[in-house]
Amino acid sequence: MTDDTKTVTAQTAPATLVDHNLVPEQVVPGILYDKRPARRLDGSVAEGLYNVWITLDNPKQYNSYTTDMVKGAILAFRRAAVDREVNAVVFTGTGDKAFCTGGNTKEYAEYYAGNPQEYRQYMRLFNDMVSAILGCDKPVVCRVNGMRIGGGQEIGMACDFTIAQDLANFGQAGPKHGSAAIGGATDFLPLMIGCEQAMVSGTLCEPFSAHKAYRLGICMQVVPALKVDGQFVANPTVVTDRFLDEYGRVVHGEFKTGADMKAGREMIKSGTVDLSLLDAEVEGLCAKLIETFPECMTKSLEELRKPKLDAWNRNKENSRAWLALNMMNEARTGFRAFNEGTRETGREIDFVALRQALARGAPWTPELIESLMPKAAAAE
Repeated sequence: MTDDTKTVTAQTAPATLVDHNLVPEQVVPGILYDKRPARRLDGSVAEGLYNVWITLDNPKQYNSYTTDMVKGAILAFRRAAVDREVNAVVFTGTGDKAFCTGGNTKEYAEYYAGNPQEYRQYMRLFNDMVSAILGCDKPVVCRVNGMRIGGGQEIGMACDFTIAQDLANFGQAGPKHGSAAIGGATDFLPLMIGCEQAMVSGTLCEPFSAHKAYRLGICMQVVPALKVDGQFVANPTVVTDRFLDEYGRVVHGEFKTGADMKAGREMIKSGTVDLSLLDAEVEGLCAKLIETFPECMTKSLEELRKPKLDAWNRNKENSRAWLALNMMNEARTGFRAFNEGTRETGREIDFVALRQALARGAPWTPELIESLMPKAAAAE
């Protein structure tokens, strides 16, 4: 280093840097914040630079987010956004079962159900979490380590990139459990996969495979995670090797049926899940991102996010109000059913009985709600 270089360095690097965080760094239960050394394309460590891994850590409840976890995620994305050393953010979940299955239904059923004024405040936090992802100054990679369902799909779509292991499922759950996918899905899905497929996902609530997510354009890359006899194999419950069936229907990425599905499930049971290829793909993307001008990268993110942001900002307030009021009837019923139901009774209400009651003009009473619970239906 020359004397001139030393002079420039001394003049341009303040002795004390200003801290732009809103609050001091803190540990929030359910949210892991991990700065990992960033690497170049050749695999070597880029000294002094990092990728932040923000992990939803609630595996016993499939990484569903509690109110405190939502607060922690907001702070984590804000912290990563202003950290000068950070190249990219990886958003993921603990384990190999779920990235995130949305809001914590136990908390919904036991606290927020019937309390619209409280749920409105919760949804304000949720709105801020989505906005924190969309407003992060660093590229955000969703590492889909397992199911990305409901609100998990919504926060995943707020990210800039998605890389998934191919045993993962994607989808919405709203109308099946007393809600509507207006926490981002109805804003993002039409933009990302088109109006027709958005309608299918948002109303029928049928989960689809990571391979279908890739085909629809909602996922940039899919890698195998199942190892059988020491070798990686593609998800055996999904059609991955052809596009059309004997009737000319598109089946690439669709789940198999009948004996083929049963055989696929048995193969999964016989193997082990290994996420090393997923991690390698994520690290490879982060290495590509580091080989760019940082301010040009941030500006590119801001511009490319605008279609999502425009739709999100246009709808989030009225969506929050509707979701709060919905906690008095359908959400109150659906979340209770999911929370109180079992594998034997099911976790959904008797939808036909509800529609029949409403067709007769029945009001939403505690008695009506109780009659629709899975345990009540199982006893009849």
